[in-house]
This record gives sequence, C-alpha cells and structure tokens, in this order.
Amino acid sequence: MRTCGTKQVLKAMENGTASKVVLARDAELFISDKIKTAAKKYGVELSYCDTMAELGKLCGIAVGAAAAAELK
Repeated sequence: MRTCGTKQVLKAMENGTASKVVLARDAELFISDKIKTAAKKYGVELSYCDTMAELGKLCGIAVGAAAAAELK
C-alpha cells in the first residue's frame, strides 16, 4: 500500500506508518527540504524518482506527485 502527495507522506512519517519515501528530483526546493528533513528525523529510507510526472504515474494518478510513501 502507498500514499502520494507531500501532506500525506509527511503524515505517514509522523505516524510511523511510512517504511520508505520516494521524492521527485524536480520537486520544489521547499518541499524537498521538508521531506528530506522529516525522513531523517523519523529514520525513513529515502529514494528518488526523476520527475514528478513519473512519480504520479507510478502512483496511478493523472497529475504529478512530489513525494510518495510505501506504507508498512
């Protein structure tokens, strides 16, 4: 199971339900910084995807996604 979008990914990390996070390399800097900081704080593995469009497609949505999380 997974969740997409910055707010949902941050919530999943805070709740301890995210096992891995994927961040789009072309996401806006302030979003990237939030996700990277939270991943480090909560000890969640962080990997990267080239574009928001590609990550959105992987999540099965018709729009781009800055971040996605694999849930435990």
